[in-house]
Amino acid sequence: MKEPTPPHGKKKRHNQVTFKPYVQNQAWLLPPTLEELIPEEHLVRLVNDAIEGMDLEPILNTYEGGGSSTYHPRMMLKGAWCMAMLTSVIHRAT
Repeated sequence: MKEPTPPHGKKKRHNQVTFKPYVQNQAWLLPPTLEELIPEEHLVRLVNDAIEGMDLEPILNTYEGGGSSTYHPRMMLKGAWCMAMLTSVIHRAT
């Protein structure tokens, strides 16, 4: 029996989901790390803890695998939060 062709017409090479490396505490070539640049009481730490504590299993289960690596959903959520905050600040300033 022939395997069905996906809607985009390309056959998957594998069914494994591959995320791009996401190492939040990665050291820079020269110090400091991002951890050292953010003050202890900064709001971004609260947001980081909230997103790190989220159960992303429902989101992760939607990934079918195959193709090139993608960005990790946790990193994307943090980016979306930053964009929302920047947009809010920009709109308030104008």
